[in-house]
Amino acid sequence: MKRLKIYSFNTSLPYKIRNKVSKGIMKLQGRDVEKEVESYIAEAMRFYLLATELKDKIRSGWDNEHWRVNSERLESVGEHTFGTGILAISLDAQFDLGVNIGKVLKMLLLHEIGEVLIGDITPYDNITREQKIELEHQAMKEVIGDLCTSDEIYELLLEFDEHKTKESRLAYYCDKMDADIRSKVYQDRGMHKPLGEQSSKITMNPNNKALIDSGEVKTAFDLWIHNDAPIYKDSELFQKVVQYIKKTNTNIRKNASL
Repeated sequence: MKRLKIYSFNTSLPYKIRNKVSKGIMKLQGRDVEKEVESYIAEAMRFYLLATELKDKIRSGWDNEHWRVNSERLESVGEHTFGTGILAISLDAQFDLGVNIGKVLKMLLLHEIGEVLIGDITPYDNITREQKIELEHQAMKEVIGDLCTSDEIYELLLEFDEHKTKESRLAYYCDKMDADIRSKVYQDRGMHKPLGEQSSKITMNPNNKALIDSGEVKTAFDLWIHNDAPIYKDSELFQKVVQYIKKTNTNIRKNASL
């Protein structure tokens, strides 16, 4: 499929297409221009409507089968995705991270689209990392569908998963840190239940049980951040963010200076 390039939002002006194979620009020919344009819009809307279902999909890690957050309204996958992007913008505004922030944001905006079809799979759901990646990649392809830039989008998501480039590492850290911060927010708002009231998926995990029994962790957030802290071992900045969040009340409305 070829990508249409519109030089104006005024549909009376000429359309041009981008050839997906050659990447060249060609003028749209033939008498069925309107039908052709409608087919492009239809594919764009198919992707949009499918991907934005994430706004209604709850992050399963917070539900009663996992961390049992005590709130009538739990975070959605779409809200998490928004949070990761805002975190990237926040840090890029304060530090010279040496990255293409637009590319990072595109990665973050798209990185959970597979969950439209397979849901939010957590480390406690008895699925190996390899199995999860296989499921996610297949789901990503199905959601992306026949978009003109499908190959570009899929390659970007693979880059995100590999964590090898500067942009993908920053995106990965923001993905994890957003969840860490959300756990602290729930803790500060009194929404995290005591460790003794967590689900068996959490408390009977051998590593978690050892930490709880030893008294090394006292709260759900303590356990959460203890498990995630090693992720940031190669980033001094994100280590400092962890330290800051641990000591700071995240209830911004009661603590305007944070």
